[in-house]
Amino acid sequence: MKKLLLLLIISGIGISAANAQNIDRSKFITDSLQNYMSRALTNWRIPGAAVCIVKDGKVVLMKGYGIKELGLTNPVDENTLFMIGSNTKAFTATMLAMLQAQGKLNLDDKITKYIPSFKLDNKPAGDMVTIRDLLCHRIGFQTFQGDFTFYNTNLSREDIISKMALVKAAYPFRSKWGYTNSAFLTAGQVIPVVTGKSWEAYIKDYIFAPLGMGNTLALSKNMSTALNRTVPHTIVDGRLTAIPYDQLDGLAPAGSICSSVNDMSKWVLCLLNDGKVGNRQVIPLAAIQATREPQDIVTTAHHLNGEDDYELYGLGWFLQDYSGHSIVMHDGGVGGYVTSVTLVPKEHLGIIILTNTDQNRLYDALRWDIMDAYFKMPFRNYCDNYLARFKDNQDKEQQLDKRRKDTVALLHQPALPATAYLGKYTNELYGNMVVSAGEGNDLEMRFEHHPKMYAHLMPLGGNRFYAIFSDPELGKAVFPFLVQNGTVTGVRIKVDDELERTPYDFKKE
Repeated sequence: MKKLLLLLIISGIGISAANAQNIDRSKFITDSLQNYMSRALTNWRIPGAAVCIVKDGKVVLMKGYGIKELGLTNPVDENTLFMIGSNTKAFTATMLAMLQAQGKLNLDDKITKYIPSFKLDNKPAGDMVTIRDLLCHRIGFQTFQGDFTFYNTNLSREDIISKMALVKAAYPFRSKWGYTNSAFLTAGQVIPVVTGKSWEAYIKDYIFAPLGMGNTLALSKNMSTALNRTVPHTIVDGRLTAIPYDQLDGLAPAGSICSSVNDMSKWVLCLLNDGKVGNRQVIPLAAIQATREPQDIVTTAHHLNGEDDYELYGLGWFLQDYSGHSIVMHDGGVGGYVTSVTLVPKEHLGIIILTNTDQNRLYDALRWDIMDAYFKMPFRNYCDNYLARFKDNQDKEQQLDKRRKDTVALLHQPALPATAYLGKYTNELYGNMVVSAGEGNDLEMRFEHHPKMYAHLMPLGGNRFYAIFSDPELGKAVFPFLVQNGTVTGVRIKVDDELERTPYDFKKE
């Protein structure tokens, strides 16, 4: 899964001045975007996408491209649902800022005022965490830390908040930005305490309904039964493949919303109109301003025009300067989907891009090409530049996978009999995992909180095994078993970095 394709960290690559001069920028949206999208969907191997551009209070373009599911002919339209992933976070932050504007809470309130059981491994830090800390990713966790345990599992929201106390924070409290999905969940759970309504009920009553977002779903569990919906896709062993929907309702305030470009246009138009729909104030202006106030330094963004600009984080939004324009933006990535929402408030410009494969950067590249057109800047072809780098990275991953499979094919024997590795293993944060026998010397891992997922382990020699997860979003890795005096004592498990970067050490019981 590709959640921090979210991070928006863009490295610069040059483009010739000749290409830049061949494009009439004033006609990019009206005349060139259709060909751009047709070519991009083919080159990126994207089944379907939807794009909306709003400018000066009006929809300039709203269109679906491609198909909902590989192998079928059902076209994407403006009402087709996509999972929007972490673009959910701006909704959650805005709702909490609305409650602050109404005097029902303060974003600088300690979280324990509303959730007394909340704890962190660092007890003083846990006692000091505020709602604001949670909404701007500064509680000390590394980016994605804990997500293997929390994301797409059978844990409830209460279970996840409780388990946050078992995460060994990578950084001192408030010292460094680290993107934390469980923090947004915890902030979102303040809403039912304050309002008496669940997060999903509150967002329907105070955001979706007033804005007319009638097709939008608050919870991922409802996506599979929606009539006009896309299917998620990823690339498995070089082939584009449909995959199951992620079940994200345990982390709902961080990433469970499913929406269309039509409904999302209403959200963006409202935000660009200072919270108004017509003459009706749906979202207090103070709430919108609170979410766009910089809280943390994320990194430096490198653009194709050669500029190095800041990247900051507000509350549910990344903040950048791009050629003198203040940009408010976020990405969303869940299994089979990547999406982006971009606001340029002073220019009253909004861009929404939804795609139904997580193996693309079109959702990112297109926004910059659209902004360049509106800002009357030269055409830099972000799409092809990103594609070249994407293919290079894919080639490297495929070569690494081939080397490991070639090693497996040499039939190296494990250092110990296969039976020595079997049994129950435990990690303090995650819980239980069981290793059982597969064919030959192969092993199989089953995980307590991922009942539909397993890992197939093939010997590489010694006590190392090549692990391939049945869920392709979790990736492939080498798992080393730990051995002392001829006895297996544990194993180190590592999932794909886009799910979690921190390895898990399981002890054998």
